[in-house]
Amino acid sequence: MVATPSPMIEAIGLSKFYRDFAAIRDVTFSIPAGQVVAFLGPNGAGKSTTMKILTGYLAPSSGTARIAGLDVVTDRIRAAERLGYLPENGPLYPEMTPLALLRFFGYARGLTGARLAARIDDVVRRCALESVLEKPIRKLSRGYRQRVGMAQVLLHEPGVLIMDEPTSGLDPNQIREVRRTIREIAGGGENARTILLSTHILQEVEAVADRVILIARGRIVFDGPPREMLGNYATLDEAFSALTEGGACAAAGM
Repeated sequence: MVATPSPMIEAIGLSKFYRDFAAIRDVTFSIPAGQVVAFLGPNGAGKSTTMKILTGYLAPSSGTARIAGLDVVTDRIRAAERLGYLPENGPLYPEMTPLALLRFFGYARGLTGARLAARIDDVVRRCALESVLEKPIRKLSRGYRQRVGMAQVLLHEPGVLIMDEPTSGLDPNQIREVRRTIREIAGGGENARTILLSTHILQEVEAVADRVILIARGRIVFDGPPREMLGNYATLDEAFSALTEGGACAAAGM
């Protein structure tokens, strides 16, 4: 028998309430090692809330979130060691150079000496930062700043990457470069990384994703391969609209 890959990202009955408002309700899914998953949904659907819970930045009202089998609430530090998180418009220190920033985060992650130098060399190559290493981050284009953020989250070699709108605000050339980097990071074989990619751009799905998880009105309304989401619709845009306009009720045929 072929062994089933262990889940690297797990959401089990996650809900988040703000008094009477439910940002998400009973969100459940599991992502095995090596899979690239697009997390889709309209603005305000609950994508960012779910991702903040998975990364330990936000506590759920109920349910459990795990990274590499570790509960992000009760075992947050060990879970964080296995996780790389790139938030939308992630904070960077604008007066630093990319090289100084990577050294700073490397020291914060416990990397030193030859090990740190080797990791910096690797992420600089992967994210094509050679030409801007000594330039202040404030002078870099949006695309290069996004690459710096990606290099920072890869520095400690996490097995799980969670990215929130990584191509938001980029021009077409920059988008292609970020998607190329994501595909390269995902890789394959024993070193394959598990990636959860939040987006509302459907071209992202076709470009990088093995699977789609679609959320609307705080509930999961579809989970499966992009071709299954397409179904009998002519385009993913049509499928997206049909699945999200009525929220969970439309998806369930209610």
